[in-house]
Amino acid sequence: MEPVTLAAAAQAVPAVRAAPCAHALQLAAAGSRIDTGDTAWLLAATALVLLMTPGLALFYGGMVRTKSVLNMLMMSFVSIALVTVVWLACGYSLAFGDDTAAGLIGGLHQAGLAGIGPASVHGTVPTLLFATFQLTFAIITAALISGAIADRAKFGAWLVFVPLWALVVYVPVAHWVWGPGGWIGHDLGALDFAGGLPVEITSGASGLALCLVLGPRLGFKKDAMRPHNLPMVMLGAGLLWFGWFGFNAGSAMGATGLAAAAFLNTLAAGCTGLLGWLFVEHRRDGHPTTLGAASGAVAGLVAVTPSCGAVSLLGALVVGLAAGAVCSVAVSWKFKLNYDDSLDVVGVHLVGGVIGTVLIGLFAERAMTGGPEGLLYGGGLAPLGRQLLAVAAVGAYAFTVTYGLGKLLDRVMGLRADEEHEHTGLDLTVHAETAYDHGVLGHGAPVGASPALSSAQKAKTQA
Repeated sequence: MEPVTLAAAAQAVPAVRAAPCAHALQLAAAGSRIDTGDTAWLLAATALVLLMTPGLALFYGGMVRTKSVLNMLMMSFVSIALVTVVWLACGYSLAFGDDTAAGLIGGLHQAGLAGIGPASVHGTVPTLLFATFQLTFAIITAALISGAIADRAKFGAWLVFVPLWALVVYVPVAHWVWGPGGWIGHDLGALDFAGGLPVEITSGASGLALCLVLGPRLGFKKDAMRPHNLPMVMLGAGLLWFGWFGFNAGSAMGATGLAAAAFLNTLAAGCTGLLGWLFVEHRRDGHPTTLGAASGAVAGLVAVTPSCGAVSLLGALVVGLAAGAVCSVAVSWKFKLNYDDSLDVVGVHLVGGVIGTVLIGLFAERAMTGGPEGLLYGGGLAPLGRQLLAVAAVGAYAFTVTYGLGKLLDRVMGLRADEEHEHTGLDLTVHAETAYDHGVLGHGAPVGASPALSSAQKAKTQA
């Protein structure tokens, strides 16, 4: 966004005759272009999306065993700090700056948010707010990957992986889909309202790549690895669902009818996703579970993310139902194909993201998109082909680059935690803390003693 000139500011606000400084003039001029309702809604939506990452931490934390709870929480929370620094330094400029390479990447002219101040406007909202809103998407996308490698990744390696991954995977894909001149959104014309490609498919494909680099957990397919705290899982899922309204409806960039439609579609798809998962689970296992309810709701929300601004309410109901049913089956593929996706990032986010993005090619309606229609509404095969091509390109890119980055980091510093650390639990060995006090340190250890334990003591802490 070009800066507002002083002359333009003076013309826009002739009533301001004795402004104390040029900065005040710029703010007044910007105020004539900013819609306060849109800005208020996007402020709330940004806070909602940021809340999703702590919600994800609880969701993932409840799904692991007691010995890795804090490590799982930390992987999400530290992603907030790491991605924020990268995004403000150069990520935003590369993703949303003017295209510099045939639709592949933006430039660095806004690195450090240079030239973007309170007077800068993106559409009807401040550019600073738009940049912050997009930042929250990048944060949760990186955090999502941690679920695929739970229980066995070095925390130090994660600290290096996250900023590098954000730069080489998330930022380019965000530019392809949403950036000025991006080849998927601008040239190809594929639709993605709120992040099926940059968020769901990149995180799922990247999670698959990393879990292949790391290999399976100790005891995979042999030991029971049940969630240790299902109430925590349900709480995390509830916070995710709550935040998802900001994620999807906020992507309308204003307090509009489209935001209301995306809001309702989000609610509807989450509900049918939950029901679809429980139906398959009951038919297959004979028991509808709380973990299934939480996972089904998330699967429906994942799938409606790209489509909530393109399909009608009926389409959203179908998208959610399809995702809940298919993802309930997909999470078992890891046992057949022998990849250890610890917390089903591949089965829910990759598969759900593909479903939601592809089904736009079937269910898109002109009343929602303002143009392109899906196959079932007379749009022909072209829209479906565009969606399939976008899915294949983003999935292949995210998987290939993440696999290469993972292999590089594994060679340089090692990605896999030591076997003894993994056996004991990363909470104690990495963070010197435990989520639950089982009294292990109380046996023969004086108050205030070092948390470092002998091998024999460590064995007692295994969850």
